[in-house]
Amino acid sequence: FLTAPIVGRLMVKYDMRYLIAFGLVLFALGTYQMTWITKDYDFFELLVPQILRGVGMMMAMVPINTIALGTLAPERVKNASGLFNLTRNLGGAVGLAVINQVLNQRTDLHISRLHDNVTWGNATAVETLKMFTERMQGMGDAALMALKQLSQIVHRQAVVMSYGDTFFMLAVFYLGLSVLVLTLKKPSA
Repeated sequence: FLTAPIVGRLMVKYDMRYLIAFGLVLFALGTYQMTWITKDYDFFELLVPQILRGVGMMMAMVPINTIALGTLAPERVKNASGLFNLTRNLGGAVGLAVINQVLNQRTDLHISRLHDNVTWGNATAVETLKMFTERMQGMGDAALMALKQLSQIVHRQAVVMSYGDTFFMLAVFYLGLSVLVLTLKKPSA
């Protein structure tokens, strides 16, 4: 939000395509930093990537709106604005659906891979299961409860890993978009 007035001033001095590309690169950088996410990330580890994504979004969105609507005759802006908003909302919905699908597929893949490693032959897994079982003695079926707890840990780790994969996919996508922006014709003043 604080970046918008700065971007407005930069748009007067620089080619808007370069501002859009720079914004998309910043967004990609902030997203790439999230590829190493763990369940232990705290506020400060999330702060810089969030700032980069926020500044990058403003650096891209303000010039995009100006290019899309700023060069039209005043009587055409109303209809064009509606079409622009429809397209943006439709693109957002499709993007969210793709992201959700990737998250689901990558979670399933990571669950499968982690289950392959959490076996009776894995000393760490056996020791963890033994520790959970001892901790739950006297609460019913301690062995079953320990297995459920270990399964929840595996599932949580798989979800976190799938978020990292999705952030990487988004970083590559936005980096590719930043290159494509440079192929646009230079907008008229």
